[in-house]
Amino acid sequence: KLMRINVAKRAPPGSASSEKKVSSSRYPFVVELPDSATVDELKAAIAKQVSTLQPDRQRLTFGEKKDALELGNSLSTYGIKPDDTVYVKDLGPQIGWQTVFYIEYLGPIIFHFIVYNFQSVFYGQSFEHSDVQRRVYLLIMAHFIKRELETAFVHRFSHGTMPLINVFKNSFHYHMLSGLNLAYWIYGPSTAHGTPLAAKLSSPFLLALLTGIFLFAELSNLSTHITLRNLRPPGTR
Repeated sequence: KLMRINVAKRAPPGSASSEKKVSSSRYPFVVELPDSATVDELKAAIAKQVSTLQPDRQRLTFGEKKDALELGNSLSTYGIKPDDTVYVKDLGPQIGWQTVFYIEYLGPIIFHFIVYNFQSVFYGQSFEHSDVQRRVYLLIMAHFIKRELETAFVHRFSHGTMPLINVFKNSFHYHMLSGLNLAYWIYGPSTAHGTPLAAKLSSPFLLALLTGIFLFAELSNLSTHITLRNLRPPGTR
């Protein structure tokens, strides 16, 4: 048995219109779905009607409630009946959360590699890196490569996508602060080979101690990520 669902856009807050929905050349429109349909099926039906409005771009609400209809739930869960109206909001271009993580962690890898290997570009001179600079470089690269591998094989995401514009805001911390800013101060001539500070920091005992602490922290972090992953069974959000 099929039921008809009206799809409309809600009037902006504070609108003087007595109507609660916005009419346009495209809205409202009707979709037909089984009476046991889910939110996923409704989103797919809307995408067929409006090709630019793919499921990840849709935020659906019903009635006076502003809470979004959640994927996996049936329409009956929200009390939606034949000929009811569901409101849709276009969230704009989206990007996958996994892709966002890849982009975030790739930035520091690139910036640390460039600053470490192209000294004259950033410091106007060439010099030999000290033992502590070389060790820190390897550990930082290992840290962000670990993050990339966790993104591929460990993390499970509760949401499939986020607005594309947010990737620039999310990446600023990693690319500029943890990437370029951190690299510039770590690999500079002030702690290069032959400087008093480098001699103190490059002590074999101190390097071994700090490396051990760092590796313990990394393994603990990995263990925590795996524990959190296991709390979310495969296929769930």
